[in-house]
Amino acid sequence: MATGPELQPDASAKRIVISVDAMGSDRGPVAVVAGLALSAASLPDAAFILHGDEAQLRPLLAKHAGLGARVTLRHAPRVVTMEDKPSQVMRHGEGTSMWSTIESVKNREATVAVSCGNTGALMAVSMIRLRKLPGVNRPAIACLWPSANPQGFNVMLDVGADIKADAADLLQYAAMGASYARNGLGLARPRVGLLNVGTEEHKGRAELKEAHEQMTTYAEAGGYDYVGFVEGGDLPSARVDVIVTDGFTGNIALKTGEGTAKLISTLLREALTSSLLSKLAALLAMKSLQNLQRRIDPRRVNGGVFLGLNGTVIKSHGSADATGVAAAITLAHQLSGAGFVDRLAARVASAGSTGQDARSDGAEAVAKE
Repeated sequence: MATGPELQPDASAKRIVISVDAMGSDRGPVAVVAGLALSAASLPDAAFILHGDEAQLRPLLAKHAGLGARVTLRHAPRVVTMEDKPSQVMRHGEGTSMWSTIESVKNREATVAVSCGNTGALMAVSMIRLRKLPGVNRPAIACLWPSANPQGFNVMLDVGADIKADAADLLQYAAMGASYARNGLGLARPRVGLLNVGTEEHKGRAELKEAHEQMTTYAEAGGYDYVGFVEGGDLPSARVDVIVTDGFTGNIALKTGEGTAKLISTLLREALTSSLLSKLAALLAMKSLQNLQRRIDPRRVNGGVFLGLNGTVIKSHGSADATGVAAAITLAHQLSGAGFVDRLAARVASAGSTGQDARSDGAEAVAKE
């Protein structure tokens, strides 16, 4: 099974328990349990707490030999749907599989949570149950983007936690994204870029120009190299390791990239099966084609990481199949094994009040005007 990049292990890591929401997927619990079985086969040191309707889950677990012995079932009779509003889930979410999944991390029964459910609701529940790390103003969702870099991936954030982001938020995203790249991709000093409509300094909205100046000033404290503004074409490039943007732009970019990858895969398949000669050519190039398919397959890096919380939460795509769910669970295992939350908290603390300082500077500038 293809997965994302190997993360840097934590030598002190012990048994890893992963909390999984079985009911949030568009495909139902069948896809989630199948994905859990796929990942469990390659994660011998992992155990799982599976949350959902016990009557539905027990027969599904029984179909996978040996899986039941590694899974603790946690009955949750209710489900958060894609139509549920985050505010409603925050007030009335107890008893849902999503709430129960996050609660296991809050109670330290599990080190990391995985859910395919409603993104807004998952972020809302995660924030009220896990709370933000000290010093974090606005959490973000980070994703891995296939790139031409040696590590094979770039980090992009925010991709949907919040559509708003002022200059100080973008500055904090840079510090958190750099920490993810450092601990997740093994980059000692990640290169950070700020997504804009052009690379010229005079382009972009006021908050982007302000963030650009602040990142230039605070890059050393954040432990990264700031390369300046980057454009959409730089997302998969080797020019940058971390791309910072607001959640509205990031989410559109992410879904556009995934849709493009699927279109390329479909067109390539059609072209290589259109005639006997093309089928022969495809057979001769099978190994190379398989490598290409693996590089552009969105499922292998399925899973957005919520950054800035007192706990690790992985948001899998709602439409993910078993392969995609397995990739999200494997990413959860890797991040947990790397002790990522503790390292992120240390980075936010060591960067100190960078974002707060920037926010205060901005307020002072407004006052002077």
